[in-house]
Amino acid sequence: MKLEKLTTKSVQEEKRRFQDACGLAHAVELLGERWAILVLRELLLGPRRFSELKADLPGISANVLTQRLTELEDRGLVRKTRLPPPASVQVYEATEWALDAGPILCQLGRWAFRSPRHDASQPVSAVAIMLSMQTNFDASLAGDFADTIAFRFGQARYWAKVADRVLRIGSGEAADAGATIICSPDDMKPILYGGAPVDIVQVEGNIDAAARFVRMFSLPPKANVVCK
Repeated sequence: MKLEKLTTKSVQEEKRRFQDACGLAHAVELLGERWAILVLRELLLGPRRFSELKADLPGISANVLTQRLTELEDRGLVRKTRLPPPASVQVYEATEWALDAGPILCQLGRWAFRSPRHDASQPVSAVAIMLSMQTNFDASLAGDFADTIAFRFGQARYWAKVADRVLRIGSGEAADAGATIICSPDDMKPILYGGAPVDIVQVEGNIDAAARFVRMFSLPPKANVVCK
């Protein structure tokens, strides 16, 4: 039975190959299934539990998520590991090679923002909103700003640090944060990209620093195309 499953899996993998030596063709072979890119996106800022991935990917079933994680692991993009004590739970993390795709995926997302069909009203995950900051950061708007802004999205913790007009983002607590923004990821969308004031959500610490920070981002203009 195990041999039969392995044979079936090999046949399915072979069928989905393009028989094309182009690196882009192989990229689609690696990440072309539905949900695969989004699963990898959710791992770009650190390891995640299965339940966390399921919660932050609305619409995906547990079976499909298991299948995507298994496929990504087989292809060398994801690995299973365990968090150190006291957590000691199994998590999934992106491999070093997979993390190399992070900037590419972010730029692909910025390109897609230009689509007239992009629906900004749809929900967004905590990782997605943080990556959008990395993608849409406008260094010309940073000036002499140098500070760290922390974010609390429910139980999730992230930070963004600006220094010398360069933005870095990461996960976890930020002991040196000048301000902490506490809200949902969806609450950040109108603040970052709609001009809404940061004080419509809870802010701890230096609210002036938080207000300056959220004005450093801009979306690309919509493409001048007609969609049918």
